[in-house]
Amino acid sequence: MTDDKSVDNNPQVAEGKVAAVATEAGDKNSRAEGLSRIVEFKNVTKRFGDGPDAFTAVKDINFAVEDLPGRGEFVAVLGPSGCGKSTVLRLIAGLAPHHPATSGEVLVGGKPIPGPGADRGMVFQDYTSFDHRSVLDNVAFGLECRGVDKAARYELARQWIGKVGLSVDKDADKYPHQLSGGMRQRVAIARTLILRPRIILMDEPFGALDPSTRLRMQDLLIELWRELEATVFFVTHSIEEAVYLGDRVYILSASPGTILEELGVPYPDFPAKEMQRDPHFLDYVFKIRDTIESLESSDRAGDD
Repeated sequence: MTDDKSVDNNPQVAEGKVAAVATEAGDKNSRAEGLSRIVEFKNVTKRFGDGPDAFTAVKDINFAVEDLPGRGEFVAVLGPSGCGKSTVLRLIAGLAPHHPATSGEVLVGGKPIPGPGADRGMVFQDYTSFDHRSVLDNVAFGLECRGVDKAARYELARQWIGKVGLSVDKDADKYPHQLSGGMRQRVAIARTLILRPRIILMDEPFGALDPSTRLRMQDLLIELWRELEATVFFVTHSIEEAVYLGDRVYILSASPGTILEELGVPYPDFPAKEMQRDPHFLDYVFKIRDTIESLESSDRAGDD
């Protein structure tokens, strides 16, 4: 994110910047030709149960995300409630009962997923800290499971406590019940990212936060993603959040979910609060909102 506020606050300059990065985002697919695919869905369908009570969460999902060297990619997933967005994440994560797919292939690095793996890390909407562990021990938990010695894992955990905007001196020895919702989610993010997974899966991680905290967490996430250069899949109900965070946005249909549209969006080049006032940014938001509202209206009409 730029520190030049005089440039960022100039509407003409900001407009030019967004237009330029939008063009760059639109050219991404042509540049990515020949790159290896880090995640690929081939005609993926997931059905729960059998017989007349069976429920199909997603149907015939197809997409491929390239492994962009020295950068990674941020993929946002949007769609009506119940359309299978979280199912897509859990299929990538290899988490039962969503994994395995009923039909089709889910590939990571060109290979089928046998189950959860260290190359993938997941952050949930619910605060998933261990109540009996301090912030320091929560953040260091994954390293402990890997057998990293105490001194080394604590040193790295302290670094990540600082990276996510918490105070090492004031917060490291606190327990989850002593933290606000935003602070607890920072702990969950640090606990996942400290392991440096190649693929980061985030299921509405900011959904329970107040609007101001949510914007700050979006800015923080962009900073951390740029440092890690990982591939991120981010499920959200917020169109503004998807457009700000994503390099591309997948729009899923109503249940059973399938990808109706893939939209390239501008790279986040200045803070969320400023970018969400930009006319070009709002054009993307309105286009996606109209698409989703049309889906929801069609679904309601089908129920009549």
